[in-house]
Amino acid sequence: MDTDPTLSTAPVPASTPNKANKLDKPITPLANLTSGRIKFRHLQCFLAVTQFGSVQRAADSLSITQPAVSKTIGELESILGVRLFERGRRGAAPTREGRLFAPHAAACVGALREGVDELSRHGVEMPGTVALGVLPTVAPALLPPTLAAFRAHWPDVSVRVWTGSNSQLLERLKSADSDLVIGRLSEPEGMVGMTFEQLYREPLTVVVRRDHALVHESSITASVLARFPVVVPPFGTLIRQSAESVLTAFGAQALSSLIETLSVSLGRALALHNDAVWFVPSSVVEHDIELKLLARLPMPFTSADEPIGLILRHDRVRSPALDSLIDAIREAGRLREAVRIGMK
Repeated sequence: MDTDPTLSTAPVPASTPNKANKLDKPITPLANLTSGRIKFRHLQCFLAVTQFGSVQRAADSLSITQPAVSKTIGELESILGVRLFERGRRGAAPTREGRLFAPHAAACVGALREGVDELSRHGVEMPGTVALGVLPTVAPALLPPTLAAFRAHWPDVSVRVWTGSNSQLLERLKSADSDLVIGRLSEPEGMVGMTFEQLYREPLTVVVRRDHALVHESSITASVLARFPVVVPPFGTLIRQSAESVLTAFGAQALSSLIETLSVSLGRALALHNDAVWFVPSSVVEHDIELKLLARLPMPFTSADEPIGLILRHDRVRSPALDSLIDAIREAGRLREAVRIGMK
């Protein structure tokens, strides 16, 4: 792809022959950027491999071949003078240098996309787009009021919504595919280059269909609970940790019939039609409880509230539309927190 634009075409002053032939250190990224050697395709491939953890999946996402991605990554590593990925059977994991380079590469790609978008809209009156990532268990309660308020001020701006696990959403944010994320605070190493602003705390609840046998059970024990399928978030998610703590406090930590999913629609269907016991954030099922389709079970919930927050990149250039969306999210979060406090 020889026609790929470079990030910079500024000339570099010529060095003396001795210095040019006797470099003890790799050429610095800054020197290569100003010499025009790093191209957009280098950063695009690098960010795709970082996001997917696989050269093949990165190639599929970019609609190019795996050898093309491998060659491009090899070129970038040669230019920078460092190894960016460790390849193995499980895919491609960023090295320390790759992790250091990632937020800067994402900032470059994000800035370029914003610039092209701005030029496209200028004089053509094209509507803009903002992209956000949100946990599927958070979206049903938080996004309807958020998007209603945002649309009142920006009716011509499109909103692209991504859902997924917290780690997937953060990867999209790092690669500049999303402008912001509504999710949970990750481990410190996963939050490099990003800020977390708490919006509200989300209580965990356990629900079943209204005519479920457990609704009429006077004393729910671990053995009684084990007779039914239990639906929980996937292992490794923060909300799963809360579910595990509740099960442990209930003496049912060794249940064998677990169904792991983040899908709200699947969890709801299993609770309504399969006698499942569903561990789910409270806001997801409030409406169904009001309609008496689902009922809460009395379970021990000590320290089961999880903080939900707004996650942004430090280097993100914010447009007026994005600022307006952030304000709408904050207001929706404030209302959610008021509901939580009122439940206590």
